[in-house]
Amino acid sequence: MAAEVKVTGQSQEQLLSLARSARGAALVSLIHQVLEAPGIYVFGELLDLPNVRELAENEFSSVFRLLTLFAYGTYADYLSEAGNLPPLSEAQKNKLRHLSVVTLAAKIKCIPYAVLLEQLQLKNVRQLEDLVIEAVYADVLRGSLDQRNQRLEVDYSIGRDIRREELSTITRTLQEWCLGCEVVLSGIEEQVSRANQHKEQQLGLKQQIESEVANLKKTIKVTAAAAAATSQDPEQHLTELREPAPGTNQRQTSKKASKAKGLRGSAKIWSKSN
Repeated sequence: MAAEVKVTGQSQEQLLSLARSARGAALVSLIHQVLEAPGIYVFGELLDLPNVRELAENEFSSVFRLLTLFAYGTYADYLSEAGNLPPLSEAQKNKLRHLSVVTLAAKIKCIPYAVLLEQLQLKNVRQLEDLVIEAVYADVLRGSLDQRNQRLEVDYSIGRDIRREELSTITRTLQEWCLGCEVVLSGIEEQVSRANQHKEQQLGLKQQIESEVANLKKTIKVTAAAAAATSQDPEQHLTELREPAPGTNQRQTSKKASKAKGLRGSAKIWSKSN
């Protein structure tokens, strides 16, 4: 299978379909193809096939062990058992190295070059960076190479196969996560309730203030209207006090005229008597 051709999901299904009916050496050959094929990084379905599990009990047990390493292990694990396992092609080595980086990324998001060089048994940084770039193009992980600080910063990586004995741990972790989510949700609901109560209080206070302001405006208008009806302008009132009322001058003039007439009449009477 050409290394340049990325195996699609359909091709993977075809390989699994062939593996279901293969036996013995044919099955071993098919397993090597799967381990070498680019784009296939999960092997759980293949491991669960009854005919594949039978390999663990016959002369092909080393192949079954190799498949198990690709599913759960790392390149360092392979090197520690290399004497009891089939040799790897360059494509298989690189794939197992990709999977080893994924395992490290699950524990450390910023992986030092020194750790990668040791775990992957690469000779220099150039080989390491080429391997990481290859993994990025294969959609195994996403991240960036920090050459200045000599580390790989991982943003995303694929998930690997899970051992059956790990399911209980995963279940417990998920239950703890759900419990934590419930606690957080309860706290959020409490905060929302408090916020709604505060909002209602503020709305009630606002309505009360608006009602008091409206009543005060009405009172001021009524008071102003009553004051306008019962009082006069002070300057106008002072002017009226200074100026006599109409007809006052006429009455005073009439009184003076009558008094003068009376005096003249008295004078005449006094002259006659003399």
